[in-house]
Amino acid sequence: MSSITDQHHEHEQHGISRRSMLKASAALVAGGVPAALAVSSASAQADAAAANAATPAVPGLATHLNINGHRFDATLDPRTTLLDALREHAHLTGTKKGCDHGQCGACTVLVDGRRINSCLTLAVMHEGAQITTIEGLAHDDQLHPMQQAFLQHDGFQCGYCTSGQICSAVGMLAEVRQGMPSHVSADLQAKPLLSEAEIRERMAGNICRCSAYPNIVQAIQQAAGQRS
Repeated sequence: MSSITDQHHEHEQHGISRRSMLKASAALVAGGVPAALAVSSASAQADAAAANAATPAVPGLATHLNINGHRFDATLDPRTTLLDALREHAHLTGTKKGCDHGQCGACTVLVDGRRINSCLTLAVMHEGAQITTIEGLAHDDQLHPMQQAFLQHDGFQCGYCTSGQICSAVGMLAEVRQGMPSHVSADLQAKPLLSEAEIRERMAGNICRCSAYPNIVQAIQQAAGQRS
C-alpha cells in the first residue's frame, strides 16, 4: 500500500503537487469557480501533460510526389493527408478543405486520371502517381475546356467548391468515355449518354452550397461536346 508521501511524489511527477492544486482551487473559488471543478480541471491538466509526455514523436518520412507534372519532395508525417500535403506543403491552395470527411467534394483531385477525395487518402500512398490539381488543368494561358465551360455558363457563385467540381467533372467524363455506368444508366452494356440525370447522379458527391447546379450541368454538357 502506498503512503501519503508516495502519493504526493506521484502527483509531483505528473506535473502537479498537492500544494499547487490547493492554490489553484483557492484562486478559482475566489473567482466564483466551485472547488470541485477546480480540482477536476487541475487533475485533467495533469493527465493531459502526462499523456503528451508519453506520446512518442512520429518521425518524418521522405516523400516524393508528382504534382501537375512536377516532382515535389518533402519530409512528411506519414499520417499527412494528400489534401494537407497539397495545401500546407506544396502551397497549392486551389484544392479546398471543406468538410474534411469526404462528404462535400471540395478537395477532389485527379490521381492517374481518376477522381478522388484528397482528404480521405494519405500523401505517402501516392508516390509515383500522377496527381493533377485545379492548377494543373490549364496549359500555359489556355484554360481546360471544362474550366472554360464553367466560365461561360456561370457554373459557380462563391467559387469555394468550383475547383473540386471541375476536377470531378473532368474525371467523370473520363469514366463515361471508358463506358462505366452509373446508378441511373438505362443500359449497363452501352456507352452512357450524358443526360441531365446522368450528370447529376455522377456529380452527386460534389456539393454546391450556392446551388449553381443547373449551370454546372450545362457546363459539363458543353465540355462533353453536347452543347454549343
